[in-house]
Order: sequence, then structure tokens, then C-alpha cells
Amino acid sequence: MASPDISFDIRPEFNSFDHLRSTGYISTDRPWLKLYGIRVPPVSPFNSLSSTPDLALIHQCLPDELLIEIFGRMSPYTLGRAACVCRKWKYTTRNPTLWRNACLKTWQRNGIEANFRMVQSLYDSSWRKMWVQRPRIRIDGLYVSRNTYIHTGITEWQFKKTVNVVCYYRYLRFFPTGKFLYKISPQKVKDVVKCMHLRASKGDSVFKGDYTLSGDGQIEMALLYPGHRYTLVRMRLRVRGTTIGANNRLDVLKILTTGVNGTELGNWKGNILELVEDWEENETHDPDVPAVSHSRGLTPFVFVPFEEADTSVLNLPVEKMDYFVPG
Repeated sequence: MASPDISFDIRPEFNSFDHLRSTGYISTDRPWLKLYGIRVPPVSPFNSLSSTPDLALIHQCLPDELLIEIFGRMSPYTLGRAACVCRKWKYTTRNPTLWRNACLKTWQRNGIEANFRMVQSLYDSSWRKMWVQRPRIRIDGLYVSRNTYIHTGITEWQFKKTVNVVCYYRYLRFFPTGKFLYKISPQKVKDVVKCMHLRASKGDSVFKGDYTLSGDGQIEMALLYPGHRYTLVRMRLRVRGTTIGANNRLDVLKILTTGVNGTELGNWKGNILELVEDWEENETHDPDVPAVSHSRGLTPFVFVPFEEADTSVLNLPVEKMDYFVPG
């Protein structure tokens, strides 16, 4: 070990060298940083007589007519993602024809004439503005409600009781015709999305019902549980969005189960929602099946597009996410 009384003299040239080396490392010149945030337009070839810039290769292969034809076959969710590709696609997706078709398909039950009158009187004849501001139900995915609760197990030869975290889901899929599909299952989103269609088998336990959407975003729903005794499920939801035009949340206002008379049901020709339109909230038509208003499992529904069903965070097990905050 060196003695503290011994000192070494360092030459001045070494000190200056270290200073230059550290200074050069800190203030390294990176010229490519100056290109960030700067749009470099394409230029014409050197021998070209035209002063207008040449289009990119993908724009040369896809003229505007063909591009609008392709965008017209996209879902509104995919259309919004295409608008983020480049500036030309962003302006092309502003075509009123694309949003007019989306609006007429979503609110087809109101009729074409009623939609045209509404877009002229309330939304300044802008179909895109109507699509963003008017409350609507999204049909390009599933609304999922993730519910968890704690279940205490039985004590067997132990001093402590086992506690289990139980997780189950409520699934909703809406159609523009006024029909919807409903399913309660402990299976995750990526597994249930495969059977949420109108041709689902009885083993999938997917039930079909009817719904209506009011102008203020409130949804009235009704479906029938088949079995030895028919049970009618009535739900009242309210649509909202985390951002303007998202419509990606459904708040559960009420879930009610009541009994229905089999004879009355057999003579009815319309949909289930019209049958219970004049009923009171606690009214039941079967004395053996009382009316019950449920107070559990009322977690808001979160919208999951079909494209994100496999990657959604709702697929995480309870070991990684014991509770989900919808927001």
C-alpha cells in the first residue's frame, strides 16, 4: 500500500488531454438530430421538366379512386388507424362518403330520411361530426365487464382458511339490427370472441336479446333465459367514452331478473323488449320466479375491438391483475 506522505506529480499535458476527451464526448455532434420534426418532400428527377414533386411509390400504385374504394370496405376503427399512416391518407379518410356509409349502417333502424334530417339540423351536414359526437354503440368488437370477488374456502386440517380470488366476465356484442348477444363465463376474451356470433351452439351458452338506444345514450335491453322456468333479464346501461367519440364504456345502471308466463310468451310475436315495455321494474308474471334487482357484478363494460382480443390486458390472470379499473 502506498504511503499517504508520498505524492505523484501529474504532467499538465495529461490533464488537458482528459479535459478534451470528456468535452468531446459530452458535446458530440449528431447532425441527424436536426432532421427530427422536419418533413422532407420528394423532389422530381434531375432531367424532369415538371416542377411538381413526384408521389411516393405506394401513392403511384393506388390512385385516389382506388384508395377510396378500399377505405369504403374498412371498419371505422380500421379507417382511423389508416389515417395515421401518412398525410395523404389522413386527408383521404375525410371523404364524406366513408362516414356517411358508417353512420347509415350504425343507425339503420332510424331510417335513411331521419338520419339525413338529423345530420343537416344538428351536425352542420357533416357525417364525420355526427359519427364523433352522436352517442352510439360500437359493433366492431365486444364490451367486456371483468368482475372479481373473494371467496373463502373450507378449513380442513388447517389453522387458516383458504381465500380464493374468483374472476368472471360479462360479454356483450351488439348488432345494428337491434339484436345483441350476452354471455357470462370465466373464460378470457381471446377464448370467448370465437363463439360470440349469431350461429353459436347451445353449448356455448350465448343468449340473444333485443335492445334500444335513446338519444341521451341510455340503453334498454331484455333477453330470455330458457329452461324449466323462463327467466327474463332486463338491463339498463349508459354509453360513454374516455375521449370524444370513443364510446368505449358502458356503465351498468340496473340489472333485473323477473319471471315470465310461458303462455304469454308463446302468444307473443314481437321482440322481447316490446313485451316488457309496459312492465314495472319489480313486476313479475310468474309467482315462482320473483323479481330480483342485482347489486353485484356491476363493473362497467370496457370495449375491446376484434383486432385486440388476443392482446387485451383483460386476458391477464388474477395472479398478475387481481382488479381492473375501467376508468
